[in-house]
Amino acid sequence: MSETVKPKILENRIFLYITEFFAGVSVMAVELGASRLLAPYFSSSQIVWTIIIGTIMIAMALGNLYGGKSADRNPDPSRLYRRILIAAIWIAAIPVVGKYIIIGISGLLVLAVDTNFLIIAAFISCMVIFVFPLFLLGTVTPSLVKVCVSDLNESGSTVGRLGACNTIGSIIGTFLPTFVTIPAVGTSITFLIFSGILFVIACVYFISSGGHTRKVVTGVVLFVTCTFLGHSTSFAFWEGDLSYEGESVYNYLQVKEDPSRVILSTNVLFGVQSVRMKSDELTGMYYDYALAAPVMAVYNGIDPQASDMSGEAVLSNEDPGLDILVLGNGSGTYADQCLKYFPGSHVEGVEIDGRITDLAYEYFDLSAEEDVYEYDGRAYLQAVDKKYDVILVDAYQDITIPFQMSSVEFFTLVRDHLGEGGVMAVNMNMHSDNNSAINTYLSDTIASVFTYVDVVDVAGSTNRELFASSYRDPSESLEAALISEKLPSDGSAGSMSLLNMMGTVNDRLGNYVAGDNILTDDKAPVELLGMEMIDSLIEAELQYYKSIYAAEGLGGVLRSLGVSL
Repeated sequence: MSETVKPKILENRIFLYITEFFAGVSVMAVELGASRLLAPYFSSSQIVWTIIIGTIMIAMALGNLYGGKSADRNPDPSRLYRRILIAAIWIAAIPVVGKYIIIGISGLLVLAVDTNFLIIAAFISCMVIFVFPLFLLGTVTPSLVKVCVSDLNESGSTVGRLGACNTIGSIIGTFLPTFVTIPAVGTSITFLIFSGILFVIACVYFISSGGHTRKVVTGVVLFVTCTFLGHSTSFAFWEGDLSYEGESVYNYLQVKEDPSRVILSTNVLFGVQSVRMKSDELTGMYYDYALAAPVMAVYNGIDPQASDMSGEAVLSNEDPGLDILVLGNGSGTYADQCLKYFPGSHVEGVEIDGRITDLAYEYFDLSAEEDVYEYDGRAYLQAVDKKYDVILVDAYQDITIPFQMSSVEFFTLVRDHLGEGGVMAVNMNMHSDNNSAINTYLSDTIASVFTYVDVVDVAGSTNRELFASSYRDPSESLEAALISEKLPSDGSAGSMSLLNMMGTVNDRLGNYVAGDNILTDDKAPVELLGMEMIDSLIEAELQYYKSIYAAEGLGGVLRSLGVSL
């Protein structure tokens, strides 16, 4: 280094390698933290991941360019560690202000953007929150190369060691947040932990080199302030009465109660995933519609050529002996309903997120009669040889649709696990009559596998229930069951509610006319299709406020929301 006195701490390159290592750790930790910060508002789909990765790569590339030029102009390492200090404080501030920035950007874009709202909002949020600190961390490697390389004969070895330190750090920074810090202490504390490591490294440098007391004191004050203000794990800061809020390896989770029900949500923006009625009645949601599947399955056992379609009393108070599989068990709402209305049935639930199952036992009175397995739905089917009377596929959450559970190959696997007369029910949560919508692709794919496919739209929601069978048209089975009064009934209000619900489903159920939009394991663009669909749903919901904004401006929108001006 010319014209610059190298601080004593840098005489041993170990400190420089430590700096490089933890810069790599922190970049990956921030990237994973970014996905969890954005997920409650924009989902955790492949599209959101693409935005995060692309944004971070842009920031790192620009940081590399700037860091190299800056080091050539002035190789003073104090400039590098000042950038690390600033990056550390910025990252520590993300839990304090990040969620408000996201809400603010989304609120402004609601009034300005007509299409691709989620993509644009997620991209701008990511740019505003994460580009600057990761740009600063991108300057670390070229700056350290300038400090470390004093002999060109050893430049290759030195750059190789720095690269190895960064890569090993990135590997650890990938696994540690996912499997340790985020499940254990949450996203906010994860940001604070890794920003704290960078902060300590910068402070150690400045303290050891002397003459930087003001920087260190100012940094300590700002970092401590961020630590006290940003330790909260709450993403839904507008919610004041949550029974539970936390995170698992897979999801952001919240449980809340009102006088009539307990609700599980895995996403702040997109609503309810599971519900338990305190009165032990029907939910009024898609679960009730899906109860038609066991009725169809039992009645499929009656000879369809029988003239009066009456058969034996297969669905009275006698034990129907159904084997039911729920892929995407959630808090067990559907499983509990099946056990209640079809006594004697055996229900297996498959839920990939074990923390949701824990919450199901704690808050939703999940029945001990149900066998719950922590597994991916498709992997579970591949691992078992059992045949089922009913298989419910309830694994689609907002636009986070697992492609491996939407393809011809998957639905063929489901069909092969249905016994004679078996029925598959699928909950699709973004209803649209658009021929290019995600539900059209799913329905066409299913129709290419099953002989009979019927659909019914759930009143008061965007959900659509699909019933499929290779044995008999499900709509005929349901109608025959209603005609012959072969429904479980003990005269109670609950059984009468089920009877009324089956009548509602029967009235609205219709045959699906299939097209040729087929999803396969090789080609299943479910994220793009889902994003387009939910974008149109959001646009429809927000049209009311846009009209107010056009007529009365922002003040009118705020007044319509009950905000006093």
